Amino acid sequence: MPVYQLTDAFVFPDPAMAEPDGLLAVGGDLHPARLVQAYIHGIFPWYNEGFPILWWSPNPRMVLVPGEFKRTKSLRQVVRNGGFKASFDMAFPQVIEACSTVKRDGQQGTWITHEMSEAYIRMFELGIAHSVEVLKNGRLVGGLYGLLLGKVFFGESMFHLESNASKVALWYLVDRLLEMGVSLIDAQQDTPHMRRMGGRLMERKTFLTLLAQLTTDEYRYT
Repeated sequence: MPVYQLTDAFVFPDPAMAEPDGLLAVGGDLHPARLVQAYIHGIFPWYNEGFPILWWSPNPRMVLVPGEFKRTKSLRQVVRNGGFKASFDMAFPQVIEACSTVKRDGQQGTWITHEMSEAYIRMFELGIAHSVEVLKNGRLVGGLYGLLLGKVFFGESMFHLESNASKVALWYLVDRLLEMGVSLIDAQQDTPHMRRMGGRLMERKTFLTLLAQLTTDEYRYT
């Protein structure tokens, strides 16, 4: 089945049309309106610098229900005694920069292109994207960012420069989302890290049904 070529309209094909690896469409741009339409329909961009934008909707989907986050004894001790301090939306550009530059095992380069960074900083300015910053001795050592649409937080990336810093970021994100009544965290891809944190796989059809119930397309993005 040929991959769908996007047009200027902010419209996506049915995610059920995705390839087995999750690839759904190619082209388009990262306009805020297009990004909102993508996320509320279970689609996200992921591509390399110098290549066309690729849009994905994997099946199954890794999700984390905030109330199922695993607060292990060791992690509780880290949060309590590790010397970390967390903040929210205080250093979004720095967090996305760190996510794009930190070295990761088994990964060369980054999928967070300059174009992606600019697009998500714009989403932050519109109040749709958010970050968690983790500091130690006044230095940014961990964090994460994503989009909050309705009652779903769509996690994009996280980083750590010190052991456990990204776990601390997730701890504080979950606390904030529980206070806000957010029902679901989309973690996109299946990873051992998210499984250890309480994440689980969800069939795409179920995931899309939840998105329809928990999000709306009435967002301010102009």
